[in-house]
Amino acid sequence: MRNRALRIISGLGGVTAIVAITPSIGFAQEVSETQAILDNIWVFIAGCLVFFMQAGFALVEAGLTRAKNVVNIFAKNVADAIIGILAFFCSGYALAFGGGNDFFGTDGFFLTGLDINELGGSGVMNLSHGTFFFFQAVFAATAVTICSGAMAERTKFGSYLIFGAVMCAVIYPVVVHFTWGGGLIANISIGDAVYSDFAGSGVVHMTGGVAALVGAFLVGPRRGKFGDDGKPRAIPGHNIPFAILGVFVLWLGWFGFNPGSELAADNLVTGIALNTMLAAAAGGLATAALIWFKTGKPDIAFIGNGVLAGLVAITGPCGTVTPLISVLIGAIGGVIVVYSVLFFDKIKIDDPVGAISVHGVVGVWGVISIGLFAKFDDAFLGRDDAGLFYGGGVEQLIVQLLMVLIIAAWVGIASFVVFSTLKATIGLRVDDEEEVEGLDVPEHGMAGYSADPAFV
Repeated sequence: MRNRALRIISGLGGVTAIVAITPSIGFAQEVSETQAILDNIWVFIAGCLVFFMQAGFALVEAGLTRAKNVVNIFAKNVADAIIGILAFFCSGYALAFGGGNDFFGTDGFFLTGLDINELGGSGVMNLSHGTFFFFQAVFAATAVTICSGAMAERTKFGSYLIFGAVMCAVIYPVVVHFTWGGGLIANISIGDAVYSDFAGSGVVHMTGGVAALVGAFLVGPRRGKFGDDGKPRAIPGHNIPFAILGVFVLWLGWFGFNPGSELAADNLVTGIALNTMLAAAAGGLATAALIWFKTGKPDIAFIGNGVLAGLVAITGPCGTVTPLISVLIGAIGGVIVVYSVLFFDKIKIDDPVGAISVHGVVGVWGVISIGLFAKFDDAFLGRDDAGLFYGGGVEQLIVQLLMVLIIAAWVGIASFVVFSTLKATIGLRVDDEEEVEGLDVPEHGMAGYSADPAFV
């Protein structure tokens, strides 16, 4: 984010030139304030779109799991928003963006001492602390939601709540501080190469995916998922229309996720949205073609995950690549997700919705793709033609790989400690009877689909 101020200054260059030949200094101040207000309004609207993605995640997860767990699925997604936002308010924002050291921030807890309304007060472009916190808090809630799908149908609700709080209060904010907060990863350079991850293929999606992998491994597979011969059995979701509606909700929300990460209302927003739209379509098409070829049927659930894979893949490079390369990146993401899902089934990691593959594995691809295809300065890179295929050399690719390794190490170790502690104390998994009955009634006291009482 350190170079983004230059973009705003450039964008206001025309206004500055006009002001230079007019007698009114007040006019320039008015234009500047108007731009700042527009920036804050746009980022707030983008944040609303990202917040609405919680509904998309809930629908996808509920649709791809069984009817007896639908209340539990929606309860977890509501909790992600409630607990995630409050945890980020208490400590997450401070650890992510407060002044401190390479590893975490040390001020701004509970937003104390911060003027939430001052334009530009956050130090990030023209954004106030209020606007910037709003946008970043909904990102934090998104990161923890990824874990929900991978651990669905067998995880204790209380244990999941505790992990969600720790994720948004500590684990995810430290990754943000490493990167967008100017910490450890942001300070790595090899020659002219510095890291880039415009909207968070690694910072958000890979982080959620790594935590989801650890959680799914420690909680174990669902009863009956793998036969005596070790082969995976299909456990169909109860409502595919739910899942595909959720995909469309998420696709819409991504137009806040990626373009909103420009953090300004400028001429680059629509180009980022275009790259996002194209990559999603390409991801869906590539998955459809591959799964149709492999199984003889165009599996719509797989295709939905292909769309999401395209979106995750383009999240990091959306500000630096051309539309044609966006199609390529999204299509490769759509292919990767198919083989990744099959791989995790093979090694007996049960992920009911494919969250580890969609967000974790494809998130890694999104980060790496920058080292290959970066064409334009996205305000992180600091230069054009940074990608290997544009003559930028191998340095950018190495930096991106270092970023992947650091995030994987921190999130993997921290998540393992938290999940292992929960497993050893209050327990991570429901008992067999509850799993067979479904989590809705035992965990929440109600069923998602109930018959009308006879007296009505």
